[in-house]
Amino acid sequence: MQIASMHFKERAHDNMGNAQLQGNLQKIKGKFVAKRRQSLVELDDVEATREAARAIRQRALDNLDVWLEMFERNATARGATVLWAETPADVNRHVLAIAARHGVGKIIKSKSMVSEESALDRAIEAAGLDVVETDLGEYILQINDYEPPSHIIGPALHKSKEEVSDLFARVHGTARKVEINELCLEARQMLRKHYLSADMGISGGNFFVAETGSVVLVTNEGNATLTTTLPDVHVAISGIEKIVPTLEDVATLMRMLPRSATGQSISNYVDLLTGIRGEGEFHGARHMYFILVDAGRSAVLGSEVSEALRCIRCGACMNHCPVYQSIGGHSYGWVYPGPIGSILTPSYIGLENALDLPQASTLCNQCGVVCPVKIPLPDLLRKLREQQFARRLRPWSERAGLRLWSWLAARPRLFGASTRIGVRMLRWLGGRDSLIHRLPLGRGWTDGRDMPAPAGRTFRELYAARRADGGQR
Repeated sequence: MQIASMHFKERAHDNMGNAQLQGNLQKIKGKFVAKRRQSLVELDDVEATREAARAIRQRALDNLDVWLEMFERNATARGATVLWAETPADVNRHVLAIAARHGVGKIIKSKSMVSEESALDRAIEAAGLDVVETDLGEYILQINDYEPPSHIIGPALHKSKEEVSDLFARVHGTARKVEINELCLEARQMLRKHYLSADMGISGGNFFVAETGSVVLVTNEGNATLTTTLPDVHVAISGIEKIVPTLEDVATLMRMLPRSATGQSISNYVDLLTGIRGEGEFHGARHMYFILVDAGRSAVLGSEVSEALRCIRCGACMNHCPVYQSIGGHSYGWVYPGPIGSILTPSYIGLENALDLPQASTLCNQCGVVCPVKIPLPDLLRKLREQQFARRLRPWSERAGLRLWSWLAARPRLFGASTRIGVRMLRWLGGRDSLIHRLPLGRGWTDGRDMPAPAGRTFRELYAARRADGGQR
């Protein structure tokens, strides 16, 4: 996937002015939020379950090398082949080598965000092979000239039913459908022939289980089941951080994953795939491969934002984020949008290539309080901001302003005098209507809004006056 994270401001501005997109975002806003809230009521102790999920993911990261070796040993014992990809390019190289080894002509694929990092579909097509996305959202994006996904669990959430109707009619050459069930049926009809004629299936992996050498797939459409069991060859691709030690750990994490993602008690399909097809078994791959991807994850593991690797890709942080809900996923410019993307993207592709993403947050902590594995997202964003400042990656004016503020803050009397002058100036700027229409040195705050002018006195002055009046004001 092409990296465009350095253009975040321009993309966000354009998306804020896109009437169609804004209408689509308003339709989905809050839906997952309400469903999540309703489903969590079913748990006896939500916070205890979150803490258990956090501990499982952290235990896996703390001894990642041990669990990876155990996974490789157990997966190999069950007939699978484990491959390692240090870079995104290695992922594509492994997949094409597997395809050549088995004489593959057509590949079907269920949703894999990791494969977006390497633009795998494009690489497959460039090699002269056919590849078909089978997740409905990913299929919509593929036939729309490989439009990038805008959400971790709902890649095409930014599109309306009407846009999909027009797309299907144009690409499929069929009569335009207007009902959602009709569109789903049309997609099923188009995909069915590919399930039956594909030579290889590619999937992601929600979890790779160390004790059994298994991959766990969590879906709602059933496409992953068909993709991984009908073709003779199955390739599961996931990041090295997706390892969990035991099946019992998976059971605990599954109490949080679907509830945090779509507000379901359990997803429609949970596939646990272990090894190749055995004697007397009716379905399953005859050849199974696991590709474990580093692509910057080892560096993150050794950094001060390592807790971000606990992420189980539920999307809860972006579902609750006021910034994401206003600008959509494409603004972030790479695979992972929202708060978690604002940490992972600069960590994977370089902080200098995603300068604005750590700033793309109000630090309101809605993302932190809903994260099922308790990633302290605002804290990690602040750490990246500190790194930017230390590396002089922010504009000189911003760095100068922060240095001035820190200098004043270390001198309470001078700071107090400065704020007393400042609030009076802001009150004067507010004029008769008490609204600041243009803020010197801060046009970004007033280009699109009017700011209420302060009362003309600092908090300390107001508090002192309240105390002097006996707390009556």
